[in-house]
Amino acid sequence: MDLRTLIRDVPDFPKKGIMFKDITPLLGHPQALAQAIATISAAHQGLGITKVVGIESRGFIIAPAVALQLGAGFVPIRKPGKLPWKSIKQSYGLEYGTDTVEIHEDSVTSADRVLMVDDVLATGGTMEAAITLVTKVGGQIVGSAFLIDLAFLGGGKRIGGKVFSVVTYT
Repeated sequence: MDLRTLIRDVPDFPKKGIMFKDITPLLGHPQALAQAIATISAAHQGLGITKVVGIESRGFIIAPAVALQLGAGFVPIRKPGKLPWKSIKQSYGLEYGTDTVEIHEDSVTSADRVLMVDDVLATGGTMEAAITLVTKVGGQIVGSAFLIDLAFLGGGKRIGGKVFSVVTYT
């Protein structure tokens, strides 16, 4: 199945000049969603992954399913103030300001081999901050996986390491 046919372009969202890639049609199609999860999981089988980290919010849709298929645990990275336990935070720049993400300080250890997961890789700022957090708590990053890579924005170069995507726009 060609998953691109289920990714909708939304012009001028969230602001004028941006062509937003909307994955909700893909998420609403059970076979397409299963194919996307299976594709990410298959690409990371046999790598000894013990934790799959998902980034709020759409990473929460994909990462737990991948974790189950890999026999790994799921770890959320959230916006500030959403985690109930001791956490550490990392701020990062956006084109219009800054944002911050947090992780529980005990959610990943030095024994964990971690796959980072989110829906879209654009400029890489959010994933770079998430990788920094996981590294700070001791996790070994195995790679990063996305439903969509907007490769023309250069996020893969920014985050480095092994970057996998189901669909790439060049």
